[in-house]
Amino acid sequence: MKRSPRPYAALLGVVLLAVTSASEAAAGGGTGPLGVTVAAGVTAGTARVGALFDADDAEGPGGLVGTHSCTASVVRGPHRDLLVTAAHCLAGRGPLVFVPGYRDGKAPYGVWRVERDFLPDGWAERRDEDSDVAFAVVGEKGGKGVEDVVGGNRFVTRTDVGATAVTVTGYPDSRETPLTCSDRPRSHSRTQQRIDCPGLSGGTSGSPWVNGFGEVVGVLGGHEQGGATDDISYSVVLGAEAAALYRRAASAP
Repeated sequence: MKRSPRPYAALLGVVLLAVTSASEAAAGGGTGPLGVTVAAGVTAGTARVGALFDADDAEGPGGLVGTHSCTASVVRGPHRDLLVTAAHCLAGRGPLVFVPGYRDGKAPYGVWRVERDFLPDGWAERRDEDSDVAFAVVGEKGGKGVEDVVGGNRFVTRTDVGATAVTVTGYPDSRETPLTCSDRPRSHSRTQQRIDCPGLSGGTSGSPWVNGFGEVVGVLGGHEQGGATDDISYSVVLGAEAAALYRRAASAP
């Protein structure tokens, strides 16, 4: 899981104050300032991204309690109940809940219990960093799936690394609101891609990399479980294994 000291904290505070409005243009279509991390606004896109909490201590009388760890997002599926995140965010964990659009202890779109998870064999058998992507199915609320409430992005595999800029949105475990950054990914290896965005610290594992077409083309994780420093993040290059896993998760009853 992403972990490191936070050498960019002071710089990030200045950036948050100075360029939030400009960054929203980048978040919408990858056309604004690249490589700048800012506070994420409340938009249809950010509503699809949420924080993962341990189910046992997530809800209290005044709202959400406990600490969140890792990020997940809603992707389109036939049953409208599907999340994508990093495999290391789900493996070995107890019951979890997903809170889309989480902000300051509030769950504006509800709290959704994770009922099943789907890990690739490469991760389940040998913790292969090239298999660090996973899916989860959440239960219904009031007869609706989470996708009915917040929408979902398409999950797309076999795209060329860096073909377009992407926007990464996630929840550092030191914050109660999400951060976002747009940049163009680069190849780290044949099976891994990287993005240069400051301030994406522990807790942002599982964050979706969404291109201007509303497609998830990466998931923060992979090499060093997402990166050993806050300024460089990684994702598996989504290929045949991720495609097969998506089909298995999407077809689950």
